[in-house]
Amino acid sequence: MSDTKADWASEAEQQLLEQALRIAPREGWTWRMARQAGRALGFSDGETELLIPRGPADLAALLSRRHDQRAMVLLKDVDPAALKIRERIRRAVEARIDVAAADEPATRRWAGWLALPQNLHLGGKLAWESADVLWRWAGDTATDENHYTKRAILGGILTGALAMRIANNRADAMAFVDRQIQHVMDFEKWKATTSFRPERWVAGIAQALGKARYGKAGPAADVGDAP
Repeated sequence: MSDTKADWASEAEQQLLEQALRIAPREGWTWRMARQAGRALGFSDGETELLIPRGPADLAALLSRRHDQRAMVLLKDVDPAALKIRERIRRAVEARIDVAAADEPATRRWAGWLALPQNLHLGGKLAWESADVLWRWAGDTATDENHYTKRAILGGILTGALAMRIANNRADAMAFVDRQIQHVMDFEKWKATTSFRPERWVAGIAQALGKARYGKAGPAADVGDAP
């Protein structure tokens, strides 16, 4: 695809998203909504499906990534290096839920759609992406297992905070964020003063499963090779 065609497609996707934000509050986050968004732009249903072949799923991803980008705009004048790590994360989550709340009627339907069992995988993927954007802004450079655990934890905090923001209010959402950050900090302090290591715990589980399966504690690979 040429740059011109790619630019046109990207622009058309954003226009579809704009229409979706207007239609979703009354129609829900559905294929019907996606097709109506296309018709509002003069597209046939076939043209809409060419642009967003997964319909509401593609629009859900476009909205999440737009919110990620807008959160970065809100944070552009904040120097993360001047803040403690817990304050960096608080500011990042605060910016992210604020931009999502700006589209609250549609975001409410978006969040409800992602909470459906068949959409949980996509919801988790988008939460991971958002957490990755926020951690990179915060200056995280971890490449070991901490890279993954940080994003998994922050994705959970972000999802919960957004739900609180939609269901209650901003103050309750930020109080939730503060509590969750404190829980994580307390856990890290505890972990630093004990012999607990997550990788040893996981290895222990693998050995226990191997023993249950084969009658002896074998290497983790044995469990993975089991039919």
